[in-house]
Amino acid sequence: MARRETAELNQLHARVCKALADPNRLLIINELREGPRSVGDIAAALRIPQPNVSRHLALLRDRGFVTTERFGSSVHYRLTSPKILHAVDLLREFMAEELGASPAPRLLAATPAGGPG
Repeated sequence: MARRETAELNQLHARVCKALADPNRLLIINELREGPRSVGDIAAALRIPQPNVSRHLALLRDRGFVTTERFGSSVHYRLTSPKILHAVDLLREFMAEELGASPAPRLLAATPAGGPG
């Protein structure tokens, strides 16, 4: 791989990791595990204020993690690839192994916090 391509790939990798570096964004990704959801549905399920969920989703959309679908007057967000869940699950398994836990627990509970970082 050429030096320029490697540098671009490293920049993209850093942007993706930064998008995953927020607990609420990880919870949102997990909430989309079963399929498309509206902002209101995600906010209610995670008990996070809707404006915060919207800001997190905007960042995830900007990074290419989610896309939108319109269902009538409602907009639903969905993951762009199942590989996102695979990557998050692999990281979680790695961290659980490092902590000596087995098997790796999935993201389940919301811990309300501020807006996107």
